Amino acid sequence: MPRLALLRHGHTPWNREGRIQGRTDVPLDDAARAQLQGFCLPAPWDTAKVWSSPLARAFETAQIVSDRNPVTDPALIEMDFGDWEGRKSHDLFADTTSGFRHIEDWGWQFSPPGGERLTDVKNRLNRWAETLTEDALAVCHIGVMRVLMAQATGWDFDGPAPFQIKRNRLYIIHIAEGRWQLEDGFTRLVERGL
Repeated sequence: MPRLALLRHGHTPWNREGRIQGRTDVPLDDAARAQLQGFCLPAPWDTAKVWSSPLARAFETAQIVSDRNPVTDPALIEMDFGDWEGRKSHDLFADTTSGFRHIEDWGWQFSPPGGERLTDVKNRLNRWAETLTEDALAVCHIGVMRVLMAQATGWDFDGPAPFQIKRNRLYIIHIAEGRWQLEDGFTRLVERGL
């Protein structure tokens, strides 16, 4: 049963502004690059195959922490947030026509206006994950991580998530046909030079 370690990309200017990025290809900011330069992958993930979303923020994060070029796969690209991309959540809440609501109220059939349905994200990610035959690390996006971790915990995007996703931490899922399991806790990236 292979394990899949998930790592969220570093900060971008849009993250810091509270903007929804989705598939918009916003690069890392200089502060994120500087911070990430201080970290590397812990064993045994430092020798695992490294995958990433094709978006620059994930690809560059993977390069920096692994010291190699990751293999990209379009399955790992962030969810398409459609009409919400580039907008701030508080502005979307204020716009009663936006359809915006908290992720805890989505359910698997939800899709942002003009965007991608959660079940479609799930299907593309499952097709990719189920091809893994050895431990792997994927640098990706919070939406992708939520969908993968939801399946490994039984969360159905209804009510509070049973996990938190923070940067510079690996979240590890055991991938088995028909049954996934999220390990408790997380594994921190290692500070370089320690």
